[in-house]
Amino acid sequence: MKRHFTDLDLNRSVGNLLRIGVVLSVFTSAAGFLKLFTEGFEMPDDYSALEIPDDKIWATFWHSLLELQGVAIIQLGILLLIFTPLVRIIFAMIGYMKEKDYTYVIVSLIVLAIMLVSFLMGFAH
Repeated sequence: MKRHFTDLDLNRSVGNLLRIGVVLSVFTSAAGFLKLFTEGFEMPDDYSALEIPDDKIWATFWHSLLELQGVAIIQLGILLLIFTPLVRIIFAMIGYMKEKDYTYVIVSLIVLAIMLVSFLMGFAH
């Protein structure tokens, strides 16, 4: 017999998703701090040496992450924390679709659109 997906199931799933996202973020950031501590990091005398051109931010991040640099691992932990609520909204929206609660599906889509615009506006000058 097929079991129906209930509000309680959705709430538990979303709660677990949020916990997992935060725990992953904390452990990733902690690993990055340990790596940074072991590899050593000193701030340069000229802070302009830390600047990265806007068109190379993601490429620099991925390159640093592939080299397992501490700063990049910390940044990954922060990204995990930032994307956890986004994934939560997507996850909840799927649950609302299964429940055929289209009002909340529309609300979720609006929230996702707002988050997408906000994210993209961060790259606009």
